[in-house]
Parts: sequence; C-alpha cells; structure tokens
Amino acid sequence: MQKPLVALVGRQNVGKSTLLNRLAGKQISITHDLPGTTRDRVGADVSWNGIEFTLIDTAGLGIRPDLPISKKVTAQVEAAIAEADLIVFVVDVQAGITPLDLEIAARLRKAHKPVILAANKADNLSLERDITEFYELSLGEPIPFSAYHGKGTGELLDAIKSLLPPPEEISKEPVAVKVAIVGRPNVGKSALLNSLLGTQRAIVDSTPGTTRDTLDTLLDFKGQNVLLIDTAGIRRRGRIKAGIEQYSVLRSLRAIDRADVILLVLDAAERVTDQDLHVAGYIQQAFKGVILIVNKWDLVTEENTTDWSSYLRSQLNFMSYAPIVFTSAISGQGVDRILPQVFEVYQERIKRPPTAEVNSVIRQAIAAHGPAKGRTKSLKIKYATQAETNPPTFIFFVNDAKLVHFSYRRYLENKLREYFGFSGTPLKLIFRSRGES
Repeated sequence: MQKPLVALVGRQNVGKSTLLNRLAGKQISITHDLPGTTRDRVGADVSWNGIEFTLIDTAGLGIRPDLPISKKVTAQVEAAIAEADLIVFVVDVQAGITPLDLEIAARLRKAHKPVILAANKADNLSLERDITEFYELSLGEPIPFSAYHGKGTGELLDAIKSLLPPPEEISKEPVAVKVAIVGRPNVGKSALLNSLLGTQRAIVDSTPGTTRDTLDTLLDFKGQNVLLIDTAGIRRRGRIKAGIEQYSVLRSLRAIDRADVILLVLDAAERVTDQDLHVAGYIQQAFKGVILIVNKWDLVTEENTTDWSSYLRSQLNFMSYAPIVFTSAISGQGVDRILPQVFEVYQERIKRPPTAEVNSVIRQAIAAHGPAKGRTKSLKIKYATQAETNPPTFIFFVNDAKLVHFSYRRYLENKLREYFGFSGTPLKLIFRSRGES
C-alpha cells in the first residue's frame, strides 16, 4: 500500500534537513550552516505509533532570485506541495517571522492542503514562549520543537499522524497485476508503453526526462487486468539535477514499491551502464519480480541474442533469475512476448509449495553440502517454511542466525530455485534464532 507523502517546506537554514534526519533516525539529508545547502528533495520512510509515511525534505526557498537555480528550487518545492498529502512548514523561533515566511505562508494557504506550522530551534522554555508571533501566519497553532536536540518531535509526529489520510483513502488501485516500466532516461520506456497499448497513451520524445510523472494505464489482457505504470527515468544520485527531476526519481521509486513486476528497460545500442545497474539495485532491494527488456534491438546489427544474453548475465549476475526479452518498441518486435512473460513471473511470485516439500529440499541440500563448521558452534537448520508470497518469503528456524554465511544463504536459495522454479522473482530468506518470534 502506498504511503502518504509529507513535505517539509520552509526558507533556508531553518532546520528542515536536521528534522528529516531526526525523524528518520539516521543521517540522510546533508546539513550545513550555509543557507541553501539542500537543493534537491530527499526522502525517507518514517514510522510512528503504527503509521508509516514518506517524509520529503525540500530545498529552502529564498536563494537569490536572479539565479537560474532559484527557479528550479521553487519549481521542485511547488511540485512537492502539489503531490504531498500533508505539508510541514518549518520556521525558526530564534530568527522570528521574516518577509519570506509571510510569502511562503501565503503560498501554502492557496494550496488547500493540510499544513502543520512547526517552530524549530525552541531549545528552552523562553524560546517556546516566543512562538506566539507565528500566529500571524494564519496557519493554526505553531508546534515548538528542537530538531537538533529532539525536544518536542514526539508532539510533532502526533500532529502529523492526526492529519494523515487513512490508508484505505491513499491507495484505491484496481485489482490487477501491477507492472512498472522503469529504467534510466531515454531508453524507450514511454514508447514501450505505447507499443504495449497499441495507442498513443504517453508522450514520446527523444529528450531524456520527458516523462516527469508516473502514468497509470489499466489494460485488459485476455480477460486479466494489468495496471501499467510508466515512470520518469532514474539517474544515479550524483547526476540527478536540482528541480523537478529529483521528485520524478522519488515517484519512480514509489512506483517500484507499488508494482508486482518490473520491466527494466535497457538500451541495446548502449550496452549496460552504471545507471542500469543502479536501477536494478533498487528493484533487487525491493524484492520485486523483474523482466529485463533489451529495447532498440532493431538498431543492433552485429549482435545476436545469445551473445547479448551472456553479456547481460555477466553484468547483472545478481539477477540471474530474470527472464530476458529483446524488443523494439518502435517496430513492435518482441513486444507481444512481454505481457505473457509478466503473468508467468507473477504466477511464480504467488507460488507456495507445501511445507513438507520445502523441508525435504532443505534436508537434501544440507546432506549434500552442510554449513561450514564454526570455531565454537556450527549452524543447525531445524525447520523451514514459506511464510508469504509476492515476494516468496521463506523463514528458516536455526540455532543461531549469526552463523549464516551469505554464501550458504545463496546456496539454499539456489536449491529452492532448482526444485521450485521462482523464475523472475527474488526470494526473501529470513533466518530466526531459537526463541525469536
């Protein structure tokens, strides 16, 4: 289920990045006393008292208006406001109200979105009393807190929780196999969507980054519903430009989270790039089903599919389970193979072999190749069961989970695949020590 989106908005150097780091519980945003340090948007998932939401840190408004970057920063903050379910307007108690605070407050009142007025740097009781002047912003009662010290952040989180929409109102997607089309910019994702639909549904342009929003299209394929999600191209973090593109990346990653199966689109004419590997890493970490789409195959004249497949397997060796489909979105070559392959992968994701068979396979695997002996004690696997599907999740009950070496984890995964298939989907293996729940 898609998490609600909460955007941190405010002028420069009021502590938005420090607040994000505090609420996320780890160092995510770059923090610095120099105004304007944060120019892109940065996001993190936050959990509080049974609710989860995605918190977005935005660039501070107020960088010199004559600079081109100022327009980009303003545009990406406005994009965040437009997409957010809730806005947290951060002000500085120690600095008091500034003309820019008044300007931002006027923008937020016009946004018709729920807004929390968060008064940062209220490090002591005297400063907490100074928050009364912020009533002038006409955005409700200000909440005093200190992002640096953590003081008052619990009250702020309670306020966020009270204003978030309930989960059932966030995601109202049709019952369908959800398929996200992802990849770096300009590999032909929108053209592929159009070819799949047989109609001009998405804008297709040779300029990277044409698609800034995700586009959802419901398709009836032989009586089965498919939700196709076209996304903006994902670049490596260091190459993401300040502005709307950063927010597009976030939406693409959220599209991956929503999907059951990912079509990872690669450019046959450019081979595999570091950016391709970066996107594949996101998919792997999310445990999503995946099909490797080698697009623009019509442009390759001196290659054959066998050699390219071998090359692709060597580059994406952590996705050896992923099927490969060679296509040309422009000519339609190979496109008719994609959706049947999607349903094959989806069926693999919802497969659940009997527990007795799972344990039989694991016992045979241990008999053929037992875990390495430790200095004081060795790993003992007592029992295994498949706990969930989509993704297939296996729980191994062992004497001590710390004794599981990554190589033996991979060995057990390979044995499960050898017997049960699971083509196109990663497997989630969880090892629990005796006594763990």
